[in-house]
Amino acid sequence: MITVKLNEANFEYDIYSLIKAFYPQEEILVDTNPKADQEKVSFSFVVTYAMEQITITWKIKDAETTRRCDVCYQDRKDTKNRLKRLLYEILQEISGRELPWGTLTGIRPTKIPLRMLEEGADETAIRTYMKDTYLISEEKETLCTEIAKKEHRLLAPVDYENGYSLYIGIPFCPSTCLYCSFTSYPIGIWKKRVDAYLEALFKEIDFVAEHFKDKVLDTIYIGGGTPTSLSADQLDRLLTKIEESLDLSDLLEFTVEAGRPDSITRDKLEALHRHGIGRISINPQTMNQKTLDLIGRHHTVEQVIDSFHLAREVGFATINMDLIVGLPGEHMEDVEHTMSVIKELDPDNLTVHSLAIKRSARLNLEWDKYQDIHMENSEKHMALAHRTAQALGMEPYYLYRQKNMTGNLENIGFAKEGKAGLYNILIMEEKQSIVALGAGAACKCVSDHGLTVTRCENVKDVGLYIERIDEMIERKRELFSER
Repeated sequence: MITVKLNEANFEYDIYSLIKAFYPQEEILVDTNPKADQEKVSFSFVVTYAMEQITITWKIKDAETTRRCDVCYQDRKDTKNRLKRLLYEILQEISGRELPWGTLTGIRPTKIPLRMLEEGADETAIRTYMKDTYLISEEKETLCTEIAKKEHRLLAPVDYENGYSLYIGIPFCPSTCLYCSFTSYPIGIWKKRVDAYLEALFKEIDFVAEHFKDKVLDTIYIGGGTPTSLSADQLDRLLTKIEESLDLSDLLEFTVEAGRPDSITRDKLEALHRHGIGRISINPQTMNQKTLDLIGRHHTVEQVIDSFHLAREVGFATINMDLIVGLPGEHMEDVEHTMSVIKELDPDNLTVHSLAIKRSARLNLEWDKYQDIHMENSEKHMALAHRTAQALGMEPYYLYRQKNMTGNLENIGFAKEGKAGLYNILIMEEKQSIVALGAGAACKCVSDHGLTVTRCENVKDVGLYIERIDEMIERKRELFSER
């Protein structure tokens, strides 16, 4: 356990997140009066906010050390950055480690260089700022800047102010994976309520058609869960409703997560293709059968390969595949095997996730069962992902991070030329309002030229979503009317 005592409540989350990045397995208490069993405390900090100065004192065993930095509290952003740099340098000395992302603990590191590009900064200025302000490694500095430059170019045709994007959530899956914390329900149990769920979705679509009739719809993304948990007929009904209700004449992109291979059939793929869906995902996460069995994905590696070839046969020209590195029980050779199979399949997009264990995931809730299983992710794993993508003719085009990521690394999307996903960039960079429909879906209303992002969330429970759909619609009406 690590404790941090503050003389006043301020920057608690920033302090917690940075220490957690160095010591992911430790329990961390940050408070004005942290109460802890002293026998369990590895070391402790005292942070004192004083006039134009922050002091950090830390104690390991009987050795006590103090360090300070000057601040101007009127500039809260600069104060936070100075505090985090001071704390980072201390943690670096204590642990003997460096973090690839330095003091950056937020999930959208590319927002910083992208904003600077839009304000006219040149590449040298951006790189210098990222290094000096956040202490990130040269490799991440280059990656972040290059992705921001690509995003800047890809977002050029998107009308932020007069356009919007649409997310539709299908919260059903064949089964719940060990690491999953998304809103999802076993389709076998909920099959009799799916039609009622679709009817509630159709009400939300009707609201969008009416309220946004004077706006341009740029992208649509149907995610989950696993959208192909729906039957071919149900998918056809949903896509027909979208086509009949919304103006798709200016649509730049329409994506559907086909998702897990055990939910993919020819008639479902044909239904998607018949409605002109341009992009799908087939998501194996790993190509090692023992890992699939462990994490609760009830499909085989052969089903992944067959589903991919079937999608090509049906006519899909843009297929993404999602992978996770750091999965329980996987060693470097397992990741190498996965990457070799991906090379043979030759998808158009590759999204590589670093495992992030959320509180509500079964892996965390049942941690005692899995704590002795090997879990590893490192720069070597991500370098392998980069080499695989490069061999497939792909370049990185979007990036984001999550809390509790193994290796303190990142999730990164790679794409071949002309195959990048606009929605993926928009949801991360928060440049355009995204209207989100379905159980657990969260709208993002972007205003003030991107400076203000207001969220509006639907209830997660499917039954409550169906019962309270009118309330969900009124929430959206109120949010988007105000903004």
